[in-house]
Amino acid sequence: MEFTFSEAEEQFRKELREWIKNELINKPADTGFNSEESWQYNLDIRKKLADKGWLTMAWPEEYGGQGASHMMQVIFSEEMSYNGCPGRDVFGTKMMAPTVMIHGSEEQKKEFLPPVARGEVQWCQGYSEPESGSDLASLQTRAVEDGDDFVVNGTKIWTSSADRADHIMLLTRTDPEAPKHRGISFLLGDMSAPGITVNPIINMAGDHVFNMVTFENVRIPKKNLVGEQNRGWYVGATLLDFERSGVDYPAEAKRTLEELIDFGRNNYKNGRIITDDPVTRNRIADISIEVEVCKLLSYNIAWMQSQGMVPNKEASMGKVMGTELQQHMSSLGMNMMGLHGQLAKDSKYAPLQGKIEHAHLSNVSQTILAGTSEINRNIIATRGLGLPRG
Repeated sequence: MEFTFSEAEEQFRKELREWIKNELINKPADTGFNSEESWQYNLDIRKKLADKGWLTMAWPEEYGGQGASHMMQVIFSEEMSYNGCPGRDVFGTKMMAPTVMIHGSEEQKKEFLPPVARGEVQWCQGYSEPESGSDLASLQTRAVEDGDDFVVNGTKIWTSSADRADHIMLLTRTDPEAPKHRGISFLLGDMSAPGITVNPIINMAGDHVFNMVTFENVRIPKKNLVGEQNRGWYVGATLLDFERSGVDYPAEAKRTLEELIDFGRNNYKNGRIITDDPVTRNRIADISIEVEVCKLLSYNIAWMQSQGMVPNKEASMGKVMGTELQQHMSSLGMNMMGLHGQLAKDSKYAPLQGKIEHAHLSNVSQTILAGTSEINRNIIATRGLGLPRG
């Protein structure tokens, strides 16, 4: 399959690059959303993107999109990630919305999708629990019917952006007597509802990304049930396929690789130019191959989505390649920089403003979240290759 871009698509890429370049002039030093300044900058960029119709350009027009091609959306994501531009709510645009388009009612689509397209809301994902991570179907957060509502009690953990979120996508157990993959329901909740408590979790890179979210008698309207009651596992699995997909991994990696090559050409280690070392050159070449393979996997997934297909094994392939690529990249950087690679961004001696040190610590979780590499390899083996379950 040949992936070529039309003249209009290439013109859009050019326009987007110029727009990003101008917007990033005033980018705050802290881009991890740890400060109110950086979060507000993110929201400001999001609103500008929404006003241009770029956030959800491949969506149907009736839900706030432009009906553009999926490859236009790929170009958008690729350029945003390559340039490190904030502004996207991937939980809303990439995960919740396409899942609701498949499994949700027309009323749910009209209620929840347009605010995302307008850049007005932030979503988060309530999947993992303190005792349910890789074995997600063992989750114990309960939702009990009471009149027109579900009453939810339980705890979710590693919930990214919960401290900033307006809404949450939530997997709950509605039938405790059913086999564990049954009896689960998928709900859309309001994070401002009484009974929700959010506690921060600071990762080892010093960022506040994750949170623990506690539900104590939280009421969620039954109309916010997506799909069939007690069949939410299949809705949640669809969302995971979308979560694991995307061109962000190779686009970000390509930029980092270019920066490392430039660093290696202009700095010494053990008395010689870093890129003169044949071992380093071989590692750079290997990672360059990974970047291209990962990009082509992402393009193939986008093509599948344009044909109305939900990628499954393909999404797992992209997730494994993309997240392990990130780890390989930061490991390469640490090796090239030596002891200087351990310097954080607040040190004036830190190479690349501490980008590699921060990535090396942050990337540890990448092969765990959204399904570990081991789980995704099992999906590839069983659903992709027809191998028996081990």
